[in-house]
Amino acid sequence: MSVSRTGRDHDVVVFGASGFVGRLTAEYLAAHAPEGARIALGGRSRAKLEAVRSGLGPRAADWPIVVADSADPAALLALAQSTRAVATTVGPYLRYGLPLVAACAEAGTHYADLTGEVLFMRRAIDDHDERAQATGARIVHTCGFDSIPSDLGVFLLAEAARERGLGTLTDTTYVVKKVRGGVSGGTVDSLRGQLDEARRDRTSRAILLDPYALSPDREAEPDLGPQRDPMGVEHDPALGGFLAPFVMGTINTRVVRRSNALQGHAYGRGLRYREFMATGGLPLGPVIAGGIAAGVGALMAGLSFGPTRKVIDHVLPDPGEGPSERDRERGFFAIEVHAQTTGGTRLVCDAEAKGDPGYKATAVMLGEAALALALDEDRLPPAAGVLTPSTAMGHVLVDRLQAAGQTYAVR
Repeated sequence: MSVSRTGRDHDVVVFGASGFVGRLTAEYLAAHAPEGARIALGGRSRAKLEAVRSGLGPRAADWPIVVADSADPAALLALAQSTRAVATTVGPYLRYGLPLVAACAEAGTHYADLTGEVLFMRRAIDDHDERAQATGARIVHTCGFDSIPSDLGVFLLAEAARERGLGTLTDTTYVVKKVRGGVSGGTVDSLRGQLDEARRDRTSRAILLDPYALSPDREAEPDLGPQRDPMGVEHDPALGGFLAPFVMGTINTRVVRRSNALQGHAYGRGLRYREFMATGGLPLGPVIAGGIAAGVGALMAGLSFGPTRKVIDHVLPDPGEGPSERDRERGFFAIEVHAQTTGGTRLVCDAEAKGDPGYKATAVMLGEAALALALDEDRLPPAAGVLTPSTAMGHVLVDRLQAAGQTYAVR
């Protein structure tokens, strides 16, 4: 089922456009959306949305304003019924996001967000996947630095292995080689919410620890032994020397495994996937890796304990805060995803982009994902329901991101 432009006033509504990343996404679309694309700005404050629109330049001067509160199901349904796709930056998503998912699933409207919240995604799958499949809606989570480089990187590696007759993927490792960027206040707030929920509820805690937490059928997943998330320092010369745990790996790995399962384990039933940061060789590599591992562990422990959380909260950014334009422009990331195939060949996918990963680069990713969902539906994979970037958009999104200046290439 397709979402026709007939009867829909907009192609894309940017929901949360008055927030920090929402505004960056609106700025990107104002500069890069094709002529004729019908973009609207959504949120709960007309005055704030109008102020954002006034700063977007002449291409956005006539963009409509759609007022809706994330706690008003009727207003959200009306918003969803007015557009082909919604790009939402309103989080923490577990607290605010489910009513919009429900509205889009009901209206058959495509949806893209920036969540990194496994518990939110699990709930969206359980509550709304069936309805979204029935209406043809593509509900696509993690359309930013969480988890597009991971998801598209493994997607492209599996495709290359298949096309070259190399078999399927086995040990596959995502390695952040270089990165510069600020910490998102929204990401920190989402992390707080996940930790609070896990502390209160044993079932939520088990979901967060499950490597197949987002699987469409947990019982159908292969038994590959322990697949715990890395916690300490590891050493692998083939991957760049000493390695530290990548803080977003606990999210990205679940997304990649869901993509594999949604495609009938096309990547391989022996896929073992992990994520790291490379810190180099001797003498500093192990020291840096140890510092990162200790820092991640201390942050998680500190945010889980009331007295230390109060101290940490004074240091970390608040939701809606972000780096300066100068710092956003200076940011970048360079990632290698290494895969071993059943045919014995090693493949590598390079994923690179300029701009702060969590802000400028993410605004490009979310903006292009929304345009793909709204404007390229006739070229998208034939899928509906609660999906991942690769299963919802596949090569269409890869092509868009490459045209926008980002790198996704297998060697």
